Amino acid sequence: MTTSPSRTEGAPPPVEPTPWTVVAVAVVIGALAGWGVAAGFRAVDAPPPQVPWLSPVALAVLVVFVALLARDVRRRVHERRERVDPARAVVWLALGKAAALGGAAVAGGYLAYGLSNLGQVQAEAPRERLLLSLLCALTGAALTLAGLALERACRVPGDDETPGGGPEGEQPPNGRAAP
Repeated sequence: MTTSPSRTEGAPPPVEPTPWTVVAVAVVIGALAGWGVAAGFRAVDAPPPQVPWLSPVALAVLVVFVALLARDVRRRVHERRERVDPARAVVWLALGKAAALGGAAVAGGYLAYGLSNLGQVQAEAPRERLLLSLLCALTGAALTLAGLALERACRVPGDDETPGGGPEGEQPPNGRAAP
């Protein structure tokens, strides 16, 4: 979790949000791996493996889990201002970072693997590999976004922020606290 600017002396440095450049590097690494798998099978003159239907389904389940957790954490930390156990918060943050980077690598890998079949879409097997790979790439990208949302939800409001969002706890005109 990121801490407020006025952290105590000797405390570890705050964990920074995952930069988009790191996410892009994960996509590139995944793409290189996906392209390498396809090229490896072509090099030995073997048909590349099919993408199972379970892959996008499993990724979708992960997306839903991480997105719902992100929503719950955001409500706890930012709307209800609940105190959260630090160990639990670290686990949530690690899960968010892992989902963001893992989803990016999966998206890049499946995208490259699927696009390697683009020249053979007339045949049924390469067309199915392409479509399922693209579906996996989309769910991988969604997992990245859900992970980044969970990571963002773990950010602790700064010391200068007040529960009502205004000076000294003032409520906004609509009576609701700012998210």
